[in-house]
Amino acid sequence: MNALVSLAAEEQQNPLIPPGPELLVGLIAFAIVFFFLAKKLLPNINKVLEERREAIEGGIEKADAAKTEAESVLEQYKAQLAEARHEAARLRQEATEQGTAIIQEMRAEGQRQREEIIAAGHAQIEADRKSAASSLRQDVGKLATELAGKLVGESLEDHARQSRTIDRFLDELEDGASKAEATR
Repeated sequence: MNALVSLAAEEQQNPLIPPGPELLVGLIAFAIVFFFLAKKLLPNINKVLEERREAIEGGIEKADAAKTEAESVLEQYKAQLAEARHEAARLRQEATEQGTAIIQEMRAEGQRQREEIIAAGHAQIEADRKSAASSLRQDVGKLATELAGKLVGESLEDHARQSRTIDRFLDELEDGASKAEATR
C-alpha cells in the first residue's frame, strides 16, 4: 500500500514543477553552462561579429575609395581625351594651313617660272628677229647693190659705200613704215 500512497502523492504534485533536489541540480547545471557560455563562448562570438562588422565597414570604405578613384580616373581620361581631340583638330588646321601655303608657294613658283620662260622666249624671238633682220638687211643690200649697179651701169662694189647706201635705204623704209603706222 505504500506504493499506492506514494503514487497518489506523486499525482498530487504539479507536473510542471520538478521536485526540490532535481530543481537544485538543474539550477547548478544551468549556472555552470551559463558561466561557461558567458566567459568563453560569448566573447568569441562578439569578437567574430566585431571582425565581420569591421570587415564589412572596411569593404564599404574601400569600395567608396575605389569608386572615388575610378571617378577621378574617368575625369582625367575624359580631360585627356578632350585635350587629344583639341590637339588633333589643331594639327589638322596646321596641316591645312601648311598645305594651302605650299600650294600658294608652288603656284607662285610656277608663275615665276612661266614668266621666266615667256621672257626667255621673247628674248629668243627678239634675238632671232634681229638675226633675221641683219641677215635680211645683208641680202637685201646685196641685191639692191647688184640691181643699182645694173641700173647705173657701174659697179658699186665698195663695201663701205655699199653699207652706207643700204643703211640709208633701209632707214628710209623703216621711217616710212613707222609714219604709216602713226597715221593709222
